[in-house]
Amino acid sequence: MDATLKTVIAGEIVELPGTIAAIRARLDDDRADEFDRDIEHVPAAELPTALVRWALAGTNADKEDEELFERLARDEDIGATDAGTPGAEVA
Repeated sequence: MDATLKTVIAGEIVELPGTIAAIRARLDDDRADEFDRDIEHVPAAELPTALVRWALAGTNADKEDEELFERLARDEDIGATDAGTPGAEVA
C-alpha cells in the first residue's frame, strides 16, 4: 500500500497520494508530462511543498482557498482563532 497524505477539503477528510509515483499516476498525460518537467527541477528543500501542490491538483482545494482569501480580503469573520505566540508557555 502506497503512503497517503490526509487533509480536509470542504469539511471532509480526503486521502491524497503520498508518493511521487502515485501522484503522477493520478494525472492525465498532459499534466503528467508537466509534473515530470516540474518536479525534477524542484530544490530538495521545496520538494514536500511541490508534491503536496501536485497531490492537491484536481481536488478543488484551490477553489476553497481562493474563496477563503476573498472573504479575508473583505474583512469577513471566518471563524479563525489566534493560535497564540509561538514558543509561549501555557499556564
